[in-house]
Amino acid sequence: MSTTKLKLFLPGENTAFILIAALIGLLAGGFIIVFREAVELVHHLIFEQGYEFLQIGKGGWHKLLLPLLPMLGMVLLIPLSLLFPGKVNGYGFTKFLRKVNLENGVIKAKNIFIKIISTALTIGTGNSAGVEGPIAQIGGAIGSQIGQRLRVSGRRMKVYVAAGCAGGVAGIFNAPIAGVFFAAEIVLLGTYSIASFSGLVVASAMATVVSRAYYGGVPAFPIPDYHIVNPIVELPLYTIMALLIGLLAVLHIRFFYYIRDRFAALPIHPQLKPIIGAFLIGTIGILFPQVMGDGYEYIEEVLFGGGLPWAMAALIFLKSIATAITLGSGGAGGVFAPALFIGAVSGGAFGFLVHYLFPTVTASSGAYATVGIGAFLAASTHAPMTAIFLLFEMTGNYLIIVPVMLTAILGTVIANKFYSDSIDTVDFTREGIDIHEGWEVAVLKSIKVGKALSEDVDFISETANINHLLNLFAIARESLYFPVVNHVGRMVGVVSMQDVKTILHDEEQRGCHLVGAICSRDVICLTPEDNLYDAIRLFDVKGIEEIPVVENMKDQWVLGMLRRRDVISVYNREVLRRGISEKAEEIRILCSTV
Repeated sequence: MSTTKLKLFLPGENTAFILIAALIGLLAGGFIIVFREAVELVHHLIFEQGYEFLQIGKGGWHKLLLPLLPMLGMVLLIPLSLLFPGKVNGYGFTKFLRKVNLENGVIKAKNIFIKIISTALTIGTGNSAGVEGPIAQIGGAIGSQIGQRLRVSGRRMKVYVAAGCAGGVAGIFNAPIAGVFFAAEIVLLGTYSIASFSGLVVASAMATVVSRAYYGGVPAFPIPDYHIVNPIVELPLYTIMALLIGLLAVLHIRFFYYIRDRFAALPIHPQLKPIIGAFLIGTIGILFPQVMGDGYEYIEEVLFGGGLPWAMAALIFLKSIATAITLGSGGAGGVFAPALFIGAVSGGAFGFLVHYLFPTVTASSGAYATVGIGAFLAASTHAPMTAIFLLFEMTGNYLIIVPVMLTAILGTVIANKFYSDSIDTVDFTREGIDIHEGWEVAVLKSIKVGKALSEDVDFISETANINHLLNLFAIARESLYFPVVNHVGRMVGVVSMQDVKTILHDEEQRGCHLVGAICSRDVICLTPEDNLYDAIRLFDVKGIEEIPVVENMKDQWVLGMLRRRDVISVYNREVLRRGISEKAEEIRILCSTV
């Protein structure tokens, strides 16, 4: 059969993309089952059996043994942490976003099993974290592996990773639309096209099919059929609740990173930090066992109108503290489930208060807890659409979706006003990277000046004469500027051909004038830790081609020169390495059809 006839039976580019997205969704659905069963197995073997063996349920002094269970989980995490350094401990979703949006999206297959084992040991033994972030990363790793096997471009790889994330979240919550918007808003940061959106939908749907086939069609949290009792009274109350939850989300984010920084600064062995964190979690759990694990059981209780008001108010802060300790000390897991927990108890406590004050015109505390989930999730992740559709799919209730929409949007606006970062983007801001900017800017901001500087630099003394300088210009191959140094070698200025033009034709002045007298003393400098985006801005604003790079601004020992053409060269190589060139994608597609 000829090649031309054979092509008639092969799927086109769009059809192949949909089929691949379906495969990613099916695999993500399968790994959801493996992941959930692993967490349940660890919980049964270590937490439940250990709880019974230590007779913690008897109370008294036996309750003081509770911290041993989460500590055991962190001890078992040590071999995995030593075997895969940097891949196990802490909140890893920020690193994942970096790989997807700033790098080439290549994720190794071993990350799938690392996430399954480390998260199961963390959450299954009672430490406070969520499973949704890890399952999104597992799905993303599946998408990346498919992309690597097919040798796709960086942009297509990014979509495959996002499709895996959509499938993971959709399957774990039994909420396919929420999975799509999770991938679109949080993983792709809102930078998706219609073509890529179709892949997210297909992967999300297929993962949900697999999950429902195994677990049934029950949503993550069965919720009673709540409704608005009196819109005139309740909508203003929901508005007030959204404002409060927006502020709580800001406190949660700030406290999360404060605790992580404090653990990072502790002068002890890194493997001991998760054990110390687990001890603290177990200690809190003696009085408030609700903070342990993912907290799903207590969330369900609160959504049905249960839970004591004082306990819910305390758990707003205790769950935030417990999650920050677990992930800040080096435990593995995500922040999605804790956000649901904090949202539920925040809304539940607020709902109990307003229902006590206005019993005839307000719904029960469970309705406010349900809405609180959406508000806090949206405010902490800056992803309102994900929160809205997640609540809609969990409730299937058009009536309660109105306050959910109102509070999700308002909560996000308030949180963004007081703190521009979501819980996933703080590290990027600390590095000077606005991950929501165009990828070109993000790439430049992610590359340090030290990677592009040229160390082959000719210096000239400030006591040298102009003839010496002209000889240096004559033999220099690339440089248009020369750092001028003093007697101890520190830079005092920069000299260029422009500086010697006025005396270029006067031989007598060339012999008696010193370089120090004509050089530019007000010098713009960079350090190796600055980024190429700032360097490009300086090139453009000042209209120069080279900038000296010094060790630091106070002690100006010259390390090299940064040239505009070197910046462009490094940028182009990085773009090519990350595979995000549109031209490369067009060439690949063209070659595949020839």
